[in-house]
Amino acid sequence: MRNDDTASSQPHGAHDAPRQPPTRLGADLKASRQMASRLRLLVKGDPEPDKQAWATMGQALWEGDKLADELVAWMHEFGMARAWPLFERALSAPGDLADSTPAALRQFVSQTAAWPDWVREGLMREGAQALRGTGLQGMMVLRDAGLMAGYQASAINQTLVMTGSLHKGAQRRVAETTSWWLACMQEGGMAPGGPGFMMTLRVRVMHALVRHQLSQSPKWDAAKLGLPVNQLDMQATYLAFSVVQLLSLKTTGVWLSKRESAAVMHLWRYIGWLMGVGERYLCEDEQRGRTLLYQNVLSQAPADETSVLLGQALMDEPLQRLYPNMAGLRGRFNKARHLSLVRWFVGSKGMRALGLPATLPWYPLLAMVPFLLRSMVLHAVPGLMPVWRRWAGQRQHDYLKVMMGAHGSPHLTGGAHPAKRQAG
Repeated sequence: MRNDDTASSQPHGAHDAPRQPPTRLGADLKASRQMASRLRLLVKGDPEPDKQAWATMGQALWEGDKLADELVAWMHEFGMARAWPLFERALSAPGDLADSTPAALRQFVSQTAAWPDWVREGLMREGAQALRGTGLQGMMVLRDAGLMAGYQASAINQTLVMTGSLHKGAQRRVAETTSWWLACMQEGGMAPGGPGFMMTLRVRVMHALVRHQLSQSPKWDAAKLGLPVNQLDMQATYLAFSVVQLLSLKTTGVWLSKRESAAVMHLWRYIGWLMGVGERYLCEDEQRGRTLLYQNVLSQAPADETSVLLGQALMDEPLQRLYPNMAGLRGRFNKARHLSLVRWFVGSKGMRALGLPATLPWYPLLAMVPFLLRSMVLHAVPGLMPVWRRWAGQRQHDYLKVMMGAHGSPHLTGGAHPAKRQAG
């Protein structure tokens, strides 16, 4: 399945002479097929990548995010301590850019300040409402199917390891991701200037900072890994928040209508675009998303020791939460509940690859029928869904409070200066 005619030579993905794909591309197809075997059952038609699709994935491993990469290059040249406040000011008031605004900053702000022509505001709103209605289960499957299961893709893990994020704690990573997700899902969160919009652009620039930092490090093995935070890995993250979450909800009994699923996909197409994922790596249709996810998983390097380190750290994260009462009992129960969900999503081989103890998927088996019945009632009884979504959305915010205590997340909610930590 290898094809050498695949990649762009520039960090931002400019279309120059093709390069040999990094050796991580399809490094162990047998292991990757095993990892994707359950997903394959849920994909209609033949999802196997042809020569062109494989070549595109190889190219994506050399592609960054030109718009953000040029902004970061200017920031380093200008001086990060002076550049970041200018960036924050421009984000807050894109209509007030002065004639003297540096070109890279002007381009970044002007090209992200308004919705693309294809965005349908009402459909995005429906997608956010649907995800708020998934309540605590929505949070849990994001963690266990999106984050934990994703640690099996070892090449993506290298960024966490090399930026030191591995040692900063799983609780912090989950809390920061949850804080950003909740900001994106709140009413008006993704409107230009909204909290989710602003946080997404800050995360995009942080990714570019990491890409700049690691691509210059002698420890980064580009021939093996490609570009740090590349388009293929960014696509994997985008698909985890859209396709993986939808699949995980539906396979644990949380039913969403075709309209709701389409709205979620539309919302995440925009968030992915704003995050810097190239349009050719995005999609609007859930079935197409499953095919892209399957192909992406095939391309990923298999689990290694970093998968075990990250998996075991996330396994113990429930024990570190700031419960208001019965902390020991609740921590142990939530650890067991999360492990049972992970087992449901990755199977026994996936558990071993992540260094997790053998367990039974008791929680999803017990909860599936009640969740399915609840979903049917919510969709059948007029006027019930809005009430439920308000309550379920509050449960999601309570989840973050348990993560961070009364202080909330200090890292992504405001204009924190990222250059000092370069978090991935």
